[in-house]
Amino acid sequence: MITPRKLIVITSLLAVVAAACASPSGSDAPGAAASTSATPSSSAPAVQGVLPVGVSALDNRFDESFPPPLIDPGDILSGGPPPDGIPPVDDPQFVSVDVADEWLNDAEPILVVDVDGDVRGYPIQIMMWHEIVNDTVGGLPLAVTYCPLCNSAITFERTVRGVETTFGTSGSLYFANLVMYDRATESLWNQLDGRAVVGLLTGETLTQVPSSTVSWAVFKESLSDAKVLDRERTGAQRNYGTNPYTGLDDPNGQPFLFNGEIDVRAKAMQRIVAIEGETDAAAWSLNVLSGEVAAKATAGEFEGKPLTIFWQAGEASALDARDIAAGRDVGSVGVFSPIVDGETLTFRADGDAFVDDQTSSTWNVLGEAVNGPMTGTKLEPITFVRTFWFSWAAFRPDTALVEA
Repeated sequence: MITPRKLIVITSLLAVVAAACASPSGSDAPGAAASTSATPSSSAPAVQGVLPVGVSALDNRFDESFPPPLIDPGDILSGGPPPDGIPPVDDPQFVSVDVADEWLNDAEPILVVDVDGDVRGYPIQIMMWHEIVNDTVGGLPLAVTYCPLCNSAITFERTVRGVETTFGTSGSLYFANLVMYDRATESLWNQLDGRAVVGLLTGETLTQVPSSTVSWAVFKESLSDAKVLDRERTGAQRNYGTNPYTGLDDPNGQPFLFNGEIDVRAKAMQRIVAIEGETDAAAWSLNVLSGEVAAKATAGEFEGKPLTIFWQAGEASALDARDIAAGRDVGSVGVFSPIVDGETLTFRADGDAFVDDQTSSTWNVLGEAVNGPMTGTKLEPITFVRTFWFSWAAFRPDTALVEA
């Protein structure tokens, strides 16, 4: 049976072949398939275990029955594709590291998610064509997300008010950032901060799960038993391995489809590592964290607590060259608490690895000791976002910036 929303999507796709978030390359459009979502029809109390029903924000984000929106709905722009025109992966299938090594290049970025030892990798060459993977990792329902225009790969729990749901792509953007929608109420959510901003669930915030991108070389060496998202069974056919946003990652360029103000404290397309706390936010420029070296360790502090940021060369930008593997080297990043068993460790780079000054153990960019007295010990990860400065500053203009 074809539902009204599915009919609308099919009709739109017959008329328009649109790129993901209106790809600046113009061709090889990520948005070329659609899925069906249910439209709520009535109201329900906002209590744990129950989600409200009523008007869909996908259909009318200006409906006066909604709670007051957190943003101006008029600032949400169409990116081109209809809802789920950039098709999420709703039934993710996985392969071994050995199988994935047949089609992944050592420099390619891959998003790492580890929940209670269930380790999975989501290659960015797949994520940029789908943007959302609805998965369950370690028994935890997750939405693994990636916004190409902001270069933000973020993982969220997809349980809202005690109810599990899945997420889709709305086809819209807010400050050039992916606007998601939940399929239970069809409320609209910002990807960068995980907030429901328009619709029945306005004010809810998704719980972020620590995740990071590393090079495929690091992944396959350090996580040889992990599962890797299979590009042959995504439910769609795409030109995986190529970048439909060629040239977007230009440090001297301007953002695409961004209707906000640029914070001039840094270049708009400067890559940053950002952390958000209860009240504060901080961002470190990649210029501070990296260098003409194989690795670098940076000590810092956030909300009165120490942190350590590891940077390791060898990860290609997915948004630079036509061939993802040929992108410029932007390196991999990990952010951790340096406190182990009550002792604060200090780190220095040694070649392409990291060594603590207290025990002389060697650590990798994933925060695991791989040699020395602390072998097998893992640093506690700190949740962070790697993105472009223009995007983060638009959402958190009060961010303290550490810029070279």
